[in-house]
Amino acid sequence: MANNIIEIQGLTKLYDGLTALDDLTLSVEEGAVVGFIGPNGAGKTTTMRILTTLLQPTRGQAWVAGHEVTREPKAVRRVIGYMPDFFGVYEDMKVWEYLDFFGACYDLPPAARTAMIDDLLALVDLGHKKGAFVDSLSRGMKQRLCLARTLTHDPQVLILDEPASGLDPRARIEMRELLRELKQMGKTIFFSSHILSEVADICTSIAILEAGRLVAYGDMEEMKKQLRAHRLIEVRIMGDLEPLQEILLHTEAVGAIMAGVEAELPPDTVRFDFSGDDQALSRLLARMVAGEIPVISFSEETGDLEDVFLHATRGIIN
Repeated sequence: MANNIIEIQGLTKLYDGLTALDDLTLSVEEGAVVGFIGPNGAGKTTTMRILTTLLQPTRGQAWVAGHEVTREPKAVRRVIGYMPDFFGVYEDMKVWEYLDFFGACYDLPPAARTAMIDDLLALVDLGHKKGAFVDSLSRGMKQRLCLARTLTHDPQVLILDEPASGLDPRARIEMRELLRELKQMGKTIFFSSHILSEVADICTSIAILEAGRLVAYGDMEEMKKQLRAHRLIEVRIMGDLEPLQEILLHTEAVGAIMAGVEAELPPDTVRFDFSGDDQALSRLLARMVAGEIPVISFSEETGDLEDVFLHATRGIIN
C-alpha cells in the first residue's frame, strides 16, 4: 500500500439477499483522479458510502490514507472530503455561516475559519455571494458551495458522488474546471459520473462497475489501447465495392465487414474490424492501391470512453 491512498480488497455488500457489491478490489494512487462509472444500480454509491464510513460492508476491507474504514472511522473522516449526490445544505444560513459551521465541526478555531472561508469562496468563485442566503443560490452555485464544504478541513482525498449531476452546460464546465484545479493542487479525487465525456476530460484513470463487479480498471491510455485490439477502419472508394470486399475477405486480420446502404452506410463506404498492428494496416492499404482500388479516404475511428464502457459492460443491472 506504499503509494496507494485508497485500497479496497474483496469488498462485498449484501442487502436482503441482493448483492449490491461483489468482491470489489482496486487501488488508487495518491494524486490520481479516478472516474468511477457504471449503470444505475451498479454499486457506485454503495462503494462510496463504505469508503466514507457511512455504511458497513458485509465482507472485505478498505483503507483510506492507511486507515481501515470500519476500525478507524474517525481517522478516515479526517482525511476525506465527501460530497454526496444531494445538496445537503442548510438554506436558512448565509454562505459564510454554512462554511463556518462545518469548520467548527472540524474544531478549527474562529480565526482560522475566517481565513478558510475567504480562501474557499475564492476557490469556488463564490466570494461575491459570501453574505447571501444559501436558498438564493442557483443549483450550480449550491454544488460549488457543497464542494467548498468538503474542503473545509483540507482533506487529502475527495470522494464525490455525481458532482455535476443536474447541472446545466455552463455549470458543468465550471465544475470541471474546479476539479481540474483541485487536481493541480495535489488532491486525490475519486468521483462517480454518468457524463462519460467529462470523466475522460478530467480523470487519470477509470474504474467501470457493473452489477456490483469491477469489469475494467486502468488509465485512459491503457483503456484505449485495449480497444485497439479491435480497431474499426472506414474506407471510401469510387465505383464498385466488390473488389475491395474481395481483398478484405482474404485478409487474415479483417473481421466483420459492413458495406454500403445495406449496412446503413453511404453507398461508397466500407467499414471493418481490424485486429492487426499499424504495419499490417499499412500493408493492407498498399494492397488496395496495388489492386487499383480507387481509394478516396482511409481512416480509423478513434475509440472514446463510450467505446470503452460499451466494450466492458453487458447491460446487466442488479
